[in-house]
Amino acid sequence: MTTTAKLLDDQSGTTLVEVLMAIVMLSGGLLCLAYGMSQGLVVMATGHYHEIAKQKASEALENVNTSRDTHILTWDQIRNVSQGGVFLDGPCPLRAHGPDGLINTADDGALETEILPGPDGVLGTADDIVNSLSAFQRQITITDLGPNLREIQVTVTYTVGSLSRQYTVISYISAFA
Repeated sequence: MTTTAKLLDDQSGTTLVEVLMAIVMLSGGLLCLAYGMSQGLVVMATGHYHEIAKQKASEALENVNTSRDTHILTWDQIRNVSQGGVFLDGPCPLRAHGPDGLINTADDGALETEILPGPDGVLGTADDIVNSLSAFQRQITITDLGPNLREIQVTVTYTVGSLSRQYTVISYISAFA
Protein backbone atom coordinates (compact mmCIF):
# COMPACT_ATOMS: atom_id res chain seq x y z
CA MET A 1 0.00 0.00 0.00
CA THR A 2 1.30 3.37 -0.94
CA THR A 3 -0.13 6.62 0.08
CA THR A 4 0.77 9.94 -1.41
CA ALA A 5 0.46 13.07 0.59
CA LYS A 6 -0.49 16.19 -1.20
CA LEU A 7 0.98 19.42 0.26
CA LEU A 8 -1.30 22.37 0.45
CA ASP A 9 0.02 25.77 -0.75
CA ASP A 10 -0.19 27.40 2.69
CA GLN A 11 1.83 24.59 4.29
CA SER A 12 4.60 24.34 1.75
CA GLY A 13 7.37 25.75 4.04
CA THR A 14 9.87 28.52 3.55
CA THR A 15 11.42 28.99 0.16
CA LEU A 16 15.04 29.82 -0.51
CA VAL A 17 14.08 33.27 -1.79
CA GLU A 18 12.32 34.09 1.49
CA VAL A 19 15.35 32.98 3.49
CA LEU A 20 17.68 35.10 1.34
CA MET A 21 15.43 38.15 1.72
CA ALA A 22 15.39 37.70 5.50
CA ILE A 23 19.20 37.47 5.56
CA VAL A 24 19.52 40.66 3.47
CA MET A 25 17.11 42.55 5.72
CA LEU A 26 18.84 41.37 8.88
CA SER A 27 22.27 42.27 7.46
CA GLY A 28 21.06 45.77 6.58
CA GLY A 29 19.76 46.28 10.10
CA LEU A 30 23.02 45.08 11.63
CA LEU A 31 25.05 47.37 9.36
CA CYS A 32 22.92 50.36 10.41
CA LEU A 33 23.43 49.45 14.05
CA ALA A 34 27.21 49.14 13.57
CA TYR A 35 27.31 52.54 11.80
CA GLY A 36 25.37 54.16 14.63
CA MET A 37 27.72 52.66 17.20
CA SER A 38 30.80 53.88 15.33
CA GLN A 39 29.38 57.42 15.07
CA GLY A 40 28.67 57.38 18.80
CA LEU A 41 32.28 56.38 19.49
CA VAL A 42 33.53 59.24 17.28
CA VAL A 43 31.39 61.74 19.20
CA MET A 44 32.65 60.35 22.49
CA ALA A 45 36.26 60.58 21.33
CA THR A 46 35.88 64.25 20.36
CA GLY A 47 34.15 65.26 23.60
CA HIS A 48 37.43 66.16 25.31
CA TYR A 49 38.49 68.36 22.39
CA HIS A 50 35.08 70.04 22.28
CA GLU A 51 35.41 70.92 25.96
CA ILE A 52 38.83 72.48 25.32
CA ALA A 53 37.39 74.51 22.42
CA LYS A 54 34.52 75.70 24.60
CA GLN A 55 36.85 76.80 27.39
CA LYS A 56 39.26 78.56 25.02
CA ALA A 57 36.39 80.50 23.39
CA SER A 58 35.08 81.58 26.81
CA GLU A 59 38.60 82.55 27.85
CA ALA A 60 38.88 84.86 24.83
CA LEU A 61 35.57 86.58 25.64
CA GLU A 62 36.61 87.09 29.25
CA ASN A 63 39.95 88.43 28.06
CA VAL A 64 38.33 91.12 25.88
CA ASN A 65 35.91 92.14 28.65
CA THR A 66 38.69 92.29 31.23
CA SER A 67 40.83 94.47 28.96
CA ARG A 68 37.96 96.96 28.87
CA ASP A 69 37.12 96.75 32.58
CA THR A 70 40.72 97.19 33.77
CA HIS A 71 41.43 99.90 31.17
CA ILE A 72 44.33 97.94 29.68
CA LEU A 73 42.87 98.99 26.32
CA THR A 74 40.89 102.01 25.28
CA TRP A 75 37.54 101.56 23.55
CA ASP A 76 39.18 102.33 20.18
CA GLN A 77 41.79 99.59 20.70
CA ILE A 78 39.16 96.89 21.27
CA ARG A 79 39.01 96.01 17.57
CA ASN A 80 40.76 93.78 15.09
CA VAL A 81 44.10 94.95 13.66
CA SER A 82 42.47 95.67 10.28
CA GLN A 83 40.23 98.22 12.05
CA GLY A 84 43.02 99.85 14.04
CA GLY A 85 42.77 97.63 17.13
CA VAL A 86 45.07 95.10 18.78
CA PHE A 87 43.34 91.74 18.20
CA LEU A 88 44.77 89.76 15.27
CA ASP A 89 42.63 89.10 12.21
CA GLY A 90 41.89 85.55 11.08
CA PRO A 91 42.48 82.20 12.78
CA CYS A 92 45.52 82.06 15.08
CA PRO A 93 47.09 79.13 16.92
CA LEU A 94 46.26 78.88 20.61
CA ARG A 95 49.14 80.71 22.22
CA ALA A 96 49.74 81.85 25.78
CA HIS A 97 49.22 85.54 26.43
CA GLY A 98 52.21 87.83 25.99
CA PRO A 99 53.49 90.74 28.11
CA ASP A 100 50.27 92.72 27.55
CA GLY A 101 48.24 89.93 29.21
CA LEU A 102 45.93 89.57 26.18
CA ILE A 103 45.45 86.60 23.87
CA ASN A 104 45.32 86.77 20.06
CA THR A 105 47.53 89.86 19.96
CA ALA A 106 50.90 90.41 18.26
CA ASP A 107 53.00 89.67 21.37
CA ASP A 108 51.56 86.24 22.21
CA GLY A 109 53.86 83.60 23.67
CA ALA A 110 54.41 79.89 23.01
CA LEU A 111 51.80 77.37 21.89
CA GLU A 112 49.55 76.29 24.72
CA THR A 113 49.66 72.75 26.06
CA GLU A 114 47.52 70.57 28.27
CA ILE A 115 48.99 68.44 31.00
CA LEU A 116 47.37 65.11 31.79
CA PRO A 117 48.25 62.66 34.57
CA GLY A 118 50.63 59.92 33.51
CA PRO A 119 50.45 56.19 34.24
CA ASP A 120 50.47 56.75 38.00
CA GLY A 121 47.22 58.75 37.71
CA VAL A 122 48.60 61.67 39.73
CA LEU A 123 48.94 65.13 38.22
CA GLY A 124 52.16 67.01 38.97
CA THR A 125 54.56 64.08 38.92
CA ALA A 126 57.43 63.30 36.55
CA ASP A 127 55.37 60.94 34.37
CA ASP A 128 52.72 63.54 33.37
CA ILE A 129 51.77 63.68 29.70
CA VAL A 130 52.11 67.05 27.95
CA ASN A 131 49.96 67.47 24.82
CA SER A 132 50.34 70.41 22.46
CA LEU A 133 47.15 72.19 21.45
CA SER A 134 48.47 72.69 17.91
CA ALA A 135 45.28 71.18 16.42
CA PHE A 136 43.32 74.23 17.63
CA GLN A 137 42.94 77.70 16.13
CA ARG A 138 41.07 80.65 17.60
CA GLN A 139 39.65 83.64 15.75
CA ILE A 140 38.34 86.78 17.45
CA THR A 141 36.16 88.95 15.21
CA ILE A 142 35.01 92.31 16.57
CA THR A 143 32.29 94.16 14.65
CA ASP A 144 31.03 97.69 15.36
CA LEU A 145 27.26 97.77 15.84
CA GLY A 146 27.11 101.38 16.95
CA PRO A 147 29.33 104.03 18.53
CA ASN A 148 29.18 102.33 21.95
CA LEU A 149 28.34 98.70 21.08
CA ARG A 150 30.38 95.92 19.46
CA GLU A 151 29.80 92.26 18.71
CA ILE A 152 32.55 89.84 19.66
CA GLN A 153 32.55 86.50 17.86
CA VAL A 154 35.07 83.90 18.95
CA THR A 155 35.44 80.78 16.83
CA VAL A 156 37.68 77.91 17.87
CA THR A 157 38.31 75.27 15.22
CA TYR A 158 40.03 71.96 15.81
CA THR A 159 40.83 68.77 13.95
CA VAL A 160 40.64 65.28 15.40
CA GLY A 161 41.82 62.68 12.92
CA SER A 162 39.94 63.47 9.71
CA LEU A 163 37.14 65.37 11.47
CA SER A 164 37.14 69.15 11.55
CA ARG A 165 34.92 70.83 14.14
CA GLN A 166 34.30 74.36 15.34
CA TYR A 167 32.81 76.05 18.37
CA THR A 168 31.53 79.64 18.14
CA VAL A 169 30.52 82.03 20.91
CA ILE A 170 28.97 85.43 20.26
CA SER A 171 28.78 88.19 22.85
CA TYR A 172 28.35 91.95 22.98
CA ILE A 173 30.44 94.58 24.67
CA SER A 174 29.67 98.22 25.35
CA ALA A 175 31.97 101.17 25.90
CA PHE A 176 30.69 101.52 29.43
CA ALA A 177 32.55 99.43 31.99
